[in-house]
Amino acid sequence: MLNTLKLPIYKGQKWIRTLLPKKVQNWPLGKIHSSGKDFSSPVGLVEQLQQTLHENPWIWPKSPIFFFSDLHADTDAFIASLVASGGIKKTGAYDQQFKLTSAGRKAHFVIGGDCFDKGPSNLRLLRCIRLLIKSGAKVHILAGNHDIRVKLGIHAVNLNKDPRSEHFFIRMGAKAIPFLKEIQQEYLQGKHALKHVPNEQECRKRLYPSEDWFDTFPKAAKGILSEKIINKEIKRLREKINEFEQDLHKADLDLRIAYAAAIKWQELFLDKDGEFHWYFKKMRLALHKGSFLYVHAGIDDHIAHMVCEKGVKYLNQQFKKHLHDEIFDFYYGPLANTIRTKYRDIDMPMTKQGNKMLREKGIYAIVHGHKNLRYGQRIMLRKGMVNFECDASVDRNTRKKEHIGTQQGHGAAVTIFQPQGRVLGISTDYPYIKLFQPPLTQS
Repeated sequence: MLNTLKLPIYKGQKWIRTLLPKKVQNWPLGKIHSSGKDFSSPVGLVEQLQQTLHENPWIWPKSPIFFFSDLHADTDAFIASLVASGGIKKTGAYDQQFKLTSAGRKAHFVIGGDCFDKGPSNLRLLRCIRLLIKSGAKVHILAGNHDIRVKLGIHAVNLNKDPRSEHFFIRMGAKAIPFLKEIQQEYLQGKHALKHVPNEQECRKRLYPSEDWFDTFPKAAKGILSEKIINKEIKRLREKINEFEQDLHKADLDLRIAYAAAIKWQELFLDKDGEFHWYFKKMRLALHKGSFLYVHAGIDDHIAHMVCEKGVKYLNQQFKKHLHDEIFDFYYGPLANTIRTKYRDIDMPMTKQGNKMLREKGIYAIVHGHKNLRYGQRIMLRKGMVNFECDASVDRNTRKKEHIGTQQGHGAAVTIFQPQGRVLGISTDYPYIKLFQPPLTQS
C-alpha cells in the first residue's frame, strides 16, 4: 500500500491575514535555522539522527496530532494556525465562524502552553479555545510558564500570609498589568465597580508580601533553594515592589483596581461556576502519544526518572496536586522545570542517563515550545534525544518586538505528527512546509 504524502488543505484562507506555505521540502537538516545539536551530540546531525532512528524505530500516534504553542493571547494567530493545520474550515470573520473538517475530527489538537500574557486579549483566546472544544475537537492543554505564573500569582491574593508564597502576586510584576487591565475594561466599569473594594492601604497589604518577608523568606526557603536562587528572588522582588505601582499608573490603574481585578480573576478561573474554570481543570503537564512526549519547555533527569518509574499519568497527577495545594513546592521544584527550562547551565540538567530512562518508556522524541524561533520549527539533538522545537513566534507583540517576519501583525504555525510516519512544520516565516520523514535520505 502506497504511503502517499498528505498535506493539510487550507480551508477558509480568505478569512485570515497570513500567507501560508503551499510547497513542501525535506526538513533542511544542517541549516541552523531549522536544525541543530548540543555539544554532547556526535558530529553529523543527519548521521546521528539515522543512528537514533535505526536503534529505536519510532511508534507514531494513531491519530494526527496538531501541536500549537506559545499563542500568547493572540486569537488571530491561533485561528490562522488552526486553518494551517487543515483541522478547521473558517466560514466567516467572527471567532465562532468555523467548523471542524474531516481531518479535524480525526485529530488531537494539542495546545502546548503559554496562552497568557503579551496580548492582545487573554480572555478572547480562551473563549476561542472553548469554542474549539465545544465543536467536538479533541483538545489537550499543556501548562506553560506564563499560564502558571499568572495562576499562582493571583491565586495567592487573600491567602493566609506564608513567606513561601505571599510574594507571588508582586513577583509577576509588569507582565500582570495587561491582564489586570483587560479584566478592568470588561468587568469593572461604572461608578459602582469598586464599591466594595477596600481602601488603597488595605489593598496594598493584601497584594504585597509582609514587611518582614525579606527576613522570613530566606529562612523558609533554606534547604530547599540554593543561596544563589534565594538571593536572586530577593533582588528581583525588591525591584518589582519599587516598580509595580508606577507600572499600574502608566496603565491608568491603581492598587484598588488591581485588587478588584485579581478578585474578579479568581471568580472567573477558580470558582466552579466561573467562565474559565475549565481552563486549569483541563490543563496537564505532559502528553504521551506514540514515541513522542509533548511538554511546554523540556525535560530533565529528575522528571525522566519519574516518568520511567511511574509514568506520565503519575506526572500529571503530581502536577494537579501541587498546583492547587502546594504552590511553593511546585514553582520551585522539579515539576516546574518542564515549563521553563531552556537547557541552560542554570536549569536542572538533562543527561544521557535521563534520555536512557525515557527510551525505556518508549519515548524517543520530545516536542515542546517555550524558546521562540524566527524561521519556523527546528529539530535539535540534545544528549542524543530528538527535540522538536515548535515556538514559531506567532503572537504579534513578540514579532513586533523582535522584528520577526516580513508582514506586520500576527503569524501562524502548527507542527503536525501524522500516523503515516511524518512530521510537518508549517509556519508563516518559512517559505516551505518542512517535511521530516524517517528513514532519512538526505545528506
